[in-house]
Amino acid sequence: MRRFGPLLILVIGLFALVSDFSPISFATSTGDSRPVTKLGLDLRGGIRLEYQVQPVNGKVADSGALGVIRDIITKRVNSTGVTEATVVIQGTDRIVVEVPEAKSPKQVEDLVGQAGRLDFVPLGSTPAQAGQKLPATTLNTPCSASVTVNCVAFSGDAVSSATIGADAAGQRAVDFTLNDKGKQLFADYTASHIGQYFAVVLDGNVITAPVIQGSIPNGQVQVTSGQMGGYPLAEAQNLVTILTYGALPYPLQEISNQTVSPTLGDAFLRQSLVAGVIAVLLVIFFMVVHYRLPGLVASGALIYYSLVVVAIFRWIPVTLTLAGIAGFVLSVGMAVDANILIFERTKEELRVGKSLPAAIEAGFNRAWNSILDSNISSLITASILFLFGSSTIKGFGLVLIIGVATSLFTAVTVTRTVLRLIVVRQWARQARLYGVTEAEFLARPATGRPLRREAGTRV
Repeated sequence: MRRFGPLLILVIGLFALVSDFSPISFATSTGDSRPVTKLGLDLRGGIRLEYQVQPVNGKVADSGALGVIRDIITKRVNSTGVTEATVVIQGTDRIVVEVPEAKSPKQVEDLVGQAGRLDFVPLGSTPAQAGQKLPATTLNTPCSASVTVNCVAFSGDAVSSATIGADAAGQRAVDFTLNDKGKQLFADYTASHIGQYFAVVLDGNVITAPVIQGSIPNGQVQVTSGQMGGYPLAEAQNLVTILTYGALPYPLQEISNQTVSPTLGDAFLRQSLVAGVIAVLLVIFFMVVHYRLPGLVASGALIYYSLVVVAIFRWIPVTLTLAGIAGFVLSVGMAVDANILIFERTKEELRVGKSLPAAIEAGFNRAWNSILDSNISSLITASILFLFGSSTIKGFGLVLIIGVATSLFTAVTVTRTVLRLIVVRQWARQARLYGVTEAEFLARPATGRPLRREAGTRV
């Protein structure tokens, strides 16, 4: 790492600068694109569409069906990243969708999509991972006597019900029942394709792809995960929802669309950014005054950290709301906190008699456990917010996860590499540059062995 560390830091830094400030587009499989900074509804506004849930065969959607529709639409509008879209139920038959920075209602309509499509696709001997996108040719090819693999055997309308169950070993599984049409199709296929993969696919994405263990003639299908203990409860519940309501259970009719103005606006955004810059400058001032040369290096690493994090935000892309900006500022403070632990430990090592390079290495090594534990705790908390919070809380959690993870690199690797390059210089070997007195810098340990040689010699 000592050999390649400076090169890695330089490459990442150049990439961050290009991503943050260059107008260059990058070629992708879908065309040219460039990293962009996306702002939320509160700071930039967007598009608001209102849908009315239509009855089916005279049956009106109940509160449970409305909740399912809301959840499916939320997943769809977030499928291209964390858009922090707002999807809410209004009244007894309305769904309101607000998407930040959308340029036209057509963009939102494309995200919300139509009724949805649930397919059952035989894959033969080829496995598939959850989330994998199947090619359009597969989804547009119905199975037949001549085509039995990578085709659509039957669609979601063949599922009559789904529940959480247990396999023979008592591990959590998902059971679903096929109607008469699906029952016959599935019985014929499973009897002649034991040991092959069979995928459940929603909107072209694989949800699960279990192996056919035997003939299933009665339409009673059980999906197991192959994990110890079976499916986690949340995953099993999600799969049941997808099997039951893979398609929207009720059709939607758009009744209005309009542009939404930002709830806070550009002025509030500027004030927030100014407050954030002032906070960072105060942190830099404290670090330089209290820790001198290491504090100056840490301040440079903090600027480096900010550039890298903003580049990550632009590439994912993360939609920044006021809560997200607060998460970023909080992560800045946590990045500095790691350096404070390191520098205080370095001072202690200098005072007990270690040479300057040895004290710096010991400071990093002995502070690492505390830094790692505190950051892992923060990552766990932020992950919980991201997984279980509302759209705004998810954004805050994601920003915090990115910030904490990046700070582990910049606060330790970047600062350490730069200090290693500096302490070999003669001008850098002065007590006042490290916040200790000359007496402490030249003190003798309890053994009586001198800590450093006479002036003019190497430490």
